Amino acid sequence: MSEQHIVGNLVDIDARRILPAEVTIQEGRITSIREIDHAVDGFLLPGFIDAHVHVESSMLIPSEFARLAVTHGTVATISDPHEIANVLGVEGVEFMIANGRQVPFHFFFGAPSCVPATLFETAGARIDDEAVGRLLERPEIVYLSEVMDFPGVINRDPGLMAKLAHAQRLGKVIDGHAPGLRGEAATRYIRGGISEGPVVISTDHECFTLDEALDKLQAGMMISIREGSAARNLDALMPLLSSHPDRVMLCCDDTHPDSLVNGHINLLCARAVSSGAELFDVLQAACLNPIRHYRLPVGRLHVGDPADLIQVKDLRGFEVTRTWIGGELVAEHGRACFPSVTSARPNHFACTSKTPDQFQVMASSDLIAVIEAIDGQLITHKRWMLGKVEGDHLVPDIEQDILKIAVVNRYRDAPVAVGWIRNIGLVRGAIASCVAHDSHNIVAVGTNDTDLCRAINLIIAHSGGISVVEGSKEEILPLPVAGIMSDRDAYEVAGAYAELDRAAKALGSPLRAPFMTLSFMALLVIPHLKMSDLGLFDGDEGRLMDLSMGRSGPGQGV
Repeated sequence: MSEQHIVGNLVDIDARRILPAEVTIQEGRITSIREIDHAVDGFLLPGFIDAHVHVESSMLIPSEFARLAVTHGTVATISDPHEIANVLGVEGVEFMIANGRQVPFHFFFGAPSCVPATLFETAGARIDDEAVGRLLERPEIVYLSEVMDFPGVINRDPGLMAKLAHAQRLGKVIDGHAPGLRGEAATRYIRGGISEGPVVISTDHECFTLDEALDKLQAGMMISIREGSAARNLDALMPLLSSHPDRVMLCCDDTHPDSLVNGHINLLCARAVSSGAELFDVLQAACLNPIRHYRLPVGRLHVGDPADLIQVKDLRGFEVTRTWIGGELVAEHGRACFPSVTSARPNHFACTSKTPDQFQVMASSDLIAVIEAIDGQLITHKRWMLGKVEGDHLVPDIEQDILKIAVVNRYRDAPVAVGWIRNIGLVRGAIASCVAHDSHNIVAVGTNDTDLCRAINLIIAHSGGISVVEGSKEEILPLPVAGIMSDRDAYEVAGAYAELDRAAKALGSPLRAPFMTLSFMALLVIPHLKMSDLGLFDGDEGRLMDLSMGRSGPGQGV
């Protein structure tokens, strides 16, 4: 690789200064930084790092995710392959590593800690503590990814303790996932199930209130501030950038392809700076803190570092003009400089088509449990409401915004699980998705059984995807890789997804991201009420529950 000279206003985050400089790169590393005495355009920064992301949620394979991410100055991700692991097990993790290796991008993958995520749903695979240990021994696996079973940690479940011990033995970071956990329970979780001792589980990206984040910071955690397509916590946690600049990172967690076309971590930086956060605090969180916490071999724009850097037009909008990884120009003026690669299509999909009568619900009572979705959040509320009865059956009540939700086991033929949901807001038709955290069965919401069934059958016919149905109209984005990702060009996938997003909103949904919200309605590890292929799940009680109750049942819920 020939010697390169890059000129711009260099932003030295560690020294908290900006100076016009010439950066010299040779053989992929920065060999000198020379201050110059004339004005120059643009600003040079270390590349952005997403501190926690599920690449699969972009519906793109890693190589295509990278082609979008680099255009926004992202050079690395802390990537949890938990989603594909729940479908394919270790084979899925190996696919992500192999595909990501084909492009110039830093994918730092974790060993999934909770596959399956719970015992109250059907997953496609299982990764036990011995398999986790073998994954952690691989150099491509840099951490134990989010430990979602916080009751298991607090109660010191032997299998879970073995996974933590593997990571500790190998000196690898352990990521957390404990939404709403506070006080003594949080302390025990962070310390690996004991009340006193060193920090074991060192990060959390699930805080949605400032008080919760401050509690966990005080207990020794790093906090990843999340702003994704569905869960949006940046506004609530923004003060942490000023109060704890060395203890916070930025992440998206889950971002859909149309969002990724428009921006990534650079947009979070722009919002934070425009809201009054100090520039160097923001950049420390976005560029440096993940390198230090995870001990990543990513450049910090110092002499001797790998040449992982970006050029932006200004320090307000953070519009990226060029991105280099290992000294290679990987993006310029909004386009990746490397091509798509051919991909395999591993999958695990075995159920057959359904019929509308399988979605009927007998009316044993007119008082029903209803999932209340919340725009911009992964949590839901639990409501008890009067359902609409026609003949012997409960049916959707569009006027009261009580729609039918169904989850279909994709791994084998099994009875359909049906429940009730509000705030999805459809007034006609149905939407369905095989991107359904964590086990990625098929989740669907509809205003009638016929459309609900057709939306699900479209996905079954394509062995994965997202779909919209209204009467004779039907649209689908096929996702043939594990049933949750496409191997098509990233911009094509983003365009197709945007069309389905518009179609869902045309059916009446007011949600900012209907499909992203839908995908989390089967996420049992986030309270309060969710739906699995085995039935309605009460996250507060940790159990499956009845769909309806008599008049003596509970009041209006959480």
